[in-house]
Amino acid sequence: MYSSSIKTLDELKEFLYRAMQLEHATIPPYLTALYSIKPGVNQDATQVLRVIVVEEMLHLTIAANILNAIGGQPDLVRPDFVARYPAALPDGETDFKVGIQAFGREALATFLKIERPAQRPKHLVGKGLMYRKTPADITALASHPSHEDLHFYSIGEFYSAIAEGIKYLEAEAHGAGTTLFTGDRSRQITSEYYYSGGGELFPVTDLKSALEAIELIIEQGEGDGGGIYDDNDHELAHYYRFEELVKGRYYQKGDQPGQPTGPHLQVDWEGAYPIKENLKVKDILEGSELREAAIAFNTRYGEFLQLLTRAYNGQPSLLLEAVPMMFEFRNMILELIRNPLPKHPGKNGSPTYEIPGRTTQPAVTRQKEVNA
Repeated sequence: MYSSSIKTLDELKEFLYRAMQLEHATIPPYLTALYSIKPGVNQDATQVLRVIVVEEMLHLTIAANILNAIGGQPDLVRPDFVARYPAALPDGETDFKVGIQAFGREALATFLKIERPAQRPKHLVGKGLMYRKTPADITALASHPSHEDLHFYSIGEFYSAIAEGIKYLEAEAHGAGTTLFTGDRSRQITSEYYYSGGGELFPVTDLKSALEAIELIIEQGEGDGGGIYDDNDHELAHYYRFEELVKGRYYQKGDQPGQPTGPHLQVDWEGAYPIKENLKVKDILEGSELREAAIAFNTRYGEFLQLLTRAYNGQPSLLLEAVPMMFEFRNMILELIRNPLPKHPGKNGSPTYEIPGRTTQPAVTRQKEVNA
């Protein structure tokens, strides 16, 4: 049996860093799938993906708020922050790979796995973490920070460990007449800096708000207590938004999970550019315009992560520029996915999300160029 208990402040900080890494890791796959959709088709899918990308940014920011609340320092430019795709996510006793690919049936099947509610079967209850060897070139998301080969059964279980660690350490601090929540409150990101129709950003300052923040992340992903909606009973959880696309039908009030009865929706499963999955810069012809475009995108994405890091470390107003900057990527991504990939017949280019090393220049924005 491998324990998942968090007993020290340093352990908790590293878990929350992993939570930020996990939340970010969904953005490149969702964003690429969104912009791989050809013009004039799949309007429903486009809207679903766009909303979910914004909410994943919300979850990333919530995790940063919790880390700041306990005196941590969010750092999105650590060399290991951006996942190497395909990356591994827990899938019960095994794992599954999430990669960069075009919108389609395979992508939706992966997205459902990312957001799927998961509970241990009876024979595994109380068995602790799962031991599973992770290849050195694979990013293991939601694994134990101290041992890459120890995995949680599910993402929900990963967050439950964080919640229990927060409760344990706050009780320990309370017994000593102090508190776990010693962070600079001016670093908290609130809704005035980030709008998302799917949830409110509130400051994390104590045990109650920290646990509410974790619950919001879980509910928006997989639903509240097994239901299809979040706690406010008005926003579909991500899992069920994706399921609507797979089933070709909308959920409506009163529906049970897996049984949408609302209006039909149309999905063109062939309505996306045929990008090469998990493309790397080294796979693109050296000296080609496509390779230069891929490198330029990676540089710009690195600047985006620098901007977020500054926003989470005392400059919260910079977050107002982050979402427009994220959707500015549309033009750069389209430059890649609309063009054939040399020496790969039938395949087009794609962003690679291979971020250059840490730089010291502040990120700049080109908000006037945004065309989302």
